[in-house]
Amino acid sequence: QVQLVESGGGLVQTGGSLRLSCAASGGTFSRYTMGWFRQAPGTEREFVAAIHWIGSSTNYADSVKGRFTISRDNAKNTLYLQMNSLKPEDTAVYYCAARGGRIATMRRDYDYWGQGTQVTVSS
Repeated sequence: QVQLVESGGGLVQTGGSLRLSCAASGGTFSRYTMGWFRQAPGTEREFVAAIHWIGSSTNYADSVKGRFTISRDNAKNTLYLQMNSLKPEDTAVYYCAARGGRIATMRRDYDYWGQGTQVTVSS
């Protein structure tokens, strides 16, 4: 069983950048496909990006394509989300998640979750 801890959230102005990290422990990180999700107040948790456990295949929500980049460092058991050109609508709690197998975009397909980190983009 893997434990996930996110960090790197904060307050940033429109157009700014943040890099989120997700530290994994308790499992074989390199064997998990990893994803980022986000949830704004009053909304459902939505898919942001995912990266296959091999690391060469990625998938992004249309709303973040070209602005966000997901990556992983298996030697450091860490997942990243580089967020550029941030917009107020990116404001949410961001969660990392892990699953065995292929990339998935549905919340129900992920087995392990972190506690989330708040990202706030001011206009």
